[in-house]
Amino acid sequence: MHCAETDKPIAGLLKDLKRRGLLDSTLVVWGGEFGRMPISQSAIGRDHNPHGFTVWLAGGGVKGGQIIGATDELGYRAVDQPHSVHDLHATLLHCLGLDHRKLTYYYGGRDQRLTNLGGDPILKLL
Repeated sequence: MHCAETDKPIAGLLKDLKRRGLLDSTLVVWGGEFGRMPISQSAIGRDHNPHGFTVWLAGGGVKGGQIIGATDELGYRAVDQPHSVHDLHATLLHCLGLDHRKLTYYYGGRDQRLTNLGGDPILKLL
């Protein structure tokens, strides 16, 4: 229901950015904080799923028209070209011109960074 409500506005945003020549320099990230399970433990709706979720990117130096990864036949877990959230964050920072490995700071007795000392940019997107 809600996906249908957003299709037209997001298409309008992407068309407008492209028409104005801004899509190449604007990174559009569309996703949520988790996916949805193919099942429910209650009758209220599907449960949160941290093992398989969708994010799409447009503009900002990302190659368009690609599908990277897929879930199993039930939609429970990423099985084809799985990537971590840290990989996604490293990719987004790369698109913004930042090297996630150089954003390290010392806190609490160890090095910290936005990608949790892991993650690599998803090169197929770039």
